[in-house]
Amino acid sequence: MSAAATGEHLTILWRGPLSSCNYDCPYCPFGKNPLERAEIERDAAAMARFLAWVAGQERPLSVFFTPWGEGLIHRHFRDALVRLSRLPHVRRAAIQTNLSANLDFLEGADAGTIGLWSTFHPGEVSLERFAAQVSRARALGARVSAGVVATLDHLDDIERLRAALSEDVYVWVNAVSGTDYSAAQVARIEAVDPLFRVNLERPYPSLGRACRAGETVISVDGEGNARRCHFLPEPIGNLYAPGFEAALKPRVCTKAECRCHIGYVHMPELGLYETFGEGVLERIPVALRRWA
Repeated sequence: MSAAATGEHLTILWRGPLSSCNYDCPYCPFGKNPLERAEIERDAAAMARFLAWVAGQERPLSVFFTPWGEGLIHRHFRDALVRLSRLPHVRRAAIQTNLSANLDFLEGADAGTIGLWSTFHPGEVSLERFAAQVSRARALGARVSAGVVATLDHLDDIERLRAALSEDVYVWVNAVSGTDYSAAQVARIEAVDPLFRVNLERPYPSLGRACRAGETVISVDGEGNARRCHFLPEPIGNLYAPGFEAALKPRVCTKAECRCHIGYVHMPELGLYETFGEGVLERIPVALRRWA
C-alpha cells in the first residue's frame, strides 16, 4: 500500500476555474481573460467545497494554489490561506502570486505555514513596489521566494531585483523556452540564481520514469477531479468520491518530457526534494548560497 493511502503526507495542487489576471505579461502562458464576476463566484464556491474537505481530513496535508491568473486579489483566496494556516494537520499553504494584493490578511494567519512563490513582472509593477511587498510579507512571517522570467530584455531587472532584496530571500530565474542564452548571459543569471541551470536544462525526459505525482502529490480542479499532475490530463479519480485514496499509488510517468518546475520537482531522480527541503512548494532551497 502506498504512503499516501496509509495516511501519510499528501500535497495537493489546486486550480479552480479562475482564469483571469490583473496583469497582462506578454510572455505569460496563463489565461488572459478579463475579470468576470460569475467566474470568480464559481471559483469561490469550488474553493469552499475544497476547504471543507481539507478541514475534515486527519492526514497531514499541504496545499499549493496554482491559479490560471492572480488569486490574492480575490478575498476567497486570502481567506483560504488564513483558514488553512490555522488547521493543525496542514503543513504548508502556498500560492503562486504577483504580490499585487493587500497583504494585511497575513496578520490574521499562522503566517509561518504560508508560502508565497512570488513573481516580479517588469512593465506591470515597479521594482520598489514589488520589493516592498516581499519585505511586508516576510515581516508578517510568511515564507517568500521571488523571481523573474528571463526574457533577454529582463536581465537588468533580474540584477536589480537581487540588489533590492535581502540576501536571505531566494531569487529564482525561469528560462524562456527557445531562447538561446549566451555563456555570458547564463553566468550573469547564475550570479543571481545558482539553480538557474535546473530550469534552463529542461525539458527533462520523463517517460517511464518515477515521479511522486499520483502518489504523494496530486492536482485537483474545481470539480474535485484529481490528476497525477497539471500536465497529465487523465483523471485518476475524484477527491470527493468515497474510496478516493485507493487511486493514490506509485506510477511511472506517461509523458515524454516534463517542462515545468512544479512538475519535474517531484521526480526523485533529480534530487530536488533534497535541494528544497520543506520549501518545495514555495520554491525556497535549503541553503540559498550553497551552489554559488
